[in-house]
Amino acid sequence: MKRREFITLLCGTITAWPLAARAQQSGRMRRIGVLMPQSENDPAWQTNIAAFATRLRELGWIDGNNARIDYRWAGGDMARMTSLAKELVELQPDVLFAAAVTTTQALRQFTLSIPIVFAQVADPVASGLVTNLAHPEGNTTGFANYEYALCGKWVETLKECVPELTRVALLFDPESVPWPLYVRQIEAAARPIGVQPIPFPVRGDLEIERALSEFATKPLGGIITIPTGGTVAHRSKIIALAAQYRLPAIYPYRFFVTDGGLMSYGNDLPEMYRQAANYVDRILRGEKPADLPAQLPTKFELVINLKTAKALGLSIPQTLRATANEVIE
Repeated sequence: MKRREFITLLCGTITAWPLAARAQQSGRMRRIGVLMPQSENDPAWQTNIAAFATRLRELGWIDGNNARIDYRWAGGDMARMTSLAKELVELQPDVLFAAAVTTTQALRQFTLSIPIVFAQVADPVASGLVTNLAHPEGNTTGFANYEYALCGKWVETLKECVPELTRVALLFDPESVPWPLYVRQIEAAARPIGVQPIPFPVRGDLEIERALSEFATKPLGGIITIPTGGTVAHRSKIIALAAQYRLPAIYPYRFFVTDGGLMSYGNDLPEMYRQAANYVDRILRGEKPADLPAQLPTKFELVINLKTAKALGLSIPQTLRATANEVIE
């Protein structure tokens, strides 16, 4: 082995050893249950959960060594989600991790004692997951997805991109708990700038196709995709129809844009999952969920796909490009 390689290996070992040793102080295998709402085959969700698992390893929790992580994927099926939540709780893990409101609520049906850390929850208080943000009480805490007041940014950004915009279709999954609050905030932001919001509850590809084909019969329209489980699961259909009907659209997450969507404005999901792993670590080391404040997002990113803009015949204003965190060529 070359001297430089040996030094690199030695330094890595020295760095990693204290973390692993610290994590094993209890002398027993710790168990972490993870419930994800979508399909295991979805690349976007794999990216998020990889960020979570990587951060746990950085903190010294090695799956199969001093920790066992039990993953369950609901594939967008609510009945299956409930069944998997019961299954995970029956394993009696030291802590549970859940993504989104639906999965967290499913777990809470079966335990109010095992600690639960959530991510991607729109409104933890309104959803009944925590009593208040600073002092969650109970067994649940985590990281919120959005502050509703920021929903107006979707309308404003779309209007800046397409100044002649007068109508916007709001696509959302009606099974999602917080959708009415999203819609109200968007309506409040849209009307003063001359944009008429038109809500479309959609549960699958057929309803999405019906909604957008109807909406596209009139001109000067755009799309806002609200962050709900169904719209994330069926994002390929929404992106394809937006292209087919030449409708400018803004989405809540970056992965919509890397999949071919026009623009997104939302928080950094992999970073949120890393933060959730920090909370899991703190709970495994003895802290209580009630003492860990539920946190609102602090960083949002604007991502623009110029290839999609060109296909739609749009010229993205330079002012919008300048404020973007990422521009995909």
